[in-house]
Amino acid sequence: MAEESTVTFVITRQDSPDSSPYEETFEIPYKSGMNVISGLMEIRRNPVNANGEDTAPVQWDMNCLEEVCGACSMVINGTARQSCAALVDELEQPIRLEPMSTFPVIRDLFVDREQMFDALKQVKAWIPIDGTYDLGPGPRMPEKKRQWAYELSKCMTCGVCLEACPNVNDKSDFIGPAALSQARLFNSHPTGEMNASERLEGLMEDGGIGGCSNAQNCVQVCPKGIPLTTSIAAMNRATNIQAFKNFFGSDEAH
Repeated sequence: MAEESTVTFVITRQDSPDSSPYEETFEIPYKSGMNVISGLMEIRRNPVNANGEDTAPVQWDMNCLEEVCGACSMVINGTARQSCAALVDELEQPIRLEPMSTFPVIRDLFVDREQMFDALKQVKAWIPIDGTYDLGPGPRMPEKKRQWAYELSKCMTCGVCLEACPNVNDKSDFIGPAALSQARLFNSHPTGEMNASERLEGLMEDGGIGGCSNAQNCVQVCPKGIPLTTSIAAMNRATNIQAFKNFFGSDEAH
């Protein structure tokens, strides 16, 4: 790559949520160590396509630029990933950039991930602590449990696992693996487990854990290496127990 003077991007563009997508090619100067984001920034600085025509700057989402926020997810050479961590030297040219197909396109590579945050609402992925400030410190989490729970907390709601999941599509209301794993995270917390049954009820609603077909694509693509399939298996067991408790009217698991 160092011998080449330019980098070629073929970008799928869309001018508005209702317009048709089209491809536009750009050639930019190569710089050592550049990633996809720096390439997009160069196109934004000088929005001229490979035909020498002035065009509108490419739109995409980003924030932290260090694979923490999850905002810059897109499909790069056919694989959904974080564009800040995608190094040009490691990619085959031309580099093809597309928006994730799972989410509605706002413009170009910028998509609306609202459904992921709606899913977190469905499973109540938070710990209610209002009014508890005068109760003293809460229970401590054992270190061994904290270590594996920390792995689940790395989720940055990037949407890559939903993009890879065959069950997340416009014909299904499946909320996807990220929310399922977050329910496990908050149910494992000593304070959060007090509301565990509410989260399990959310998983048992339409679009919940019943929509998973165990394709296991999610765990293969997660940029943080989160054990999503392990979480899904754990939540599958927990929802089955909750269903029995609901049926027999018991608040105690046996």
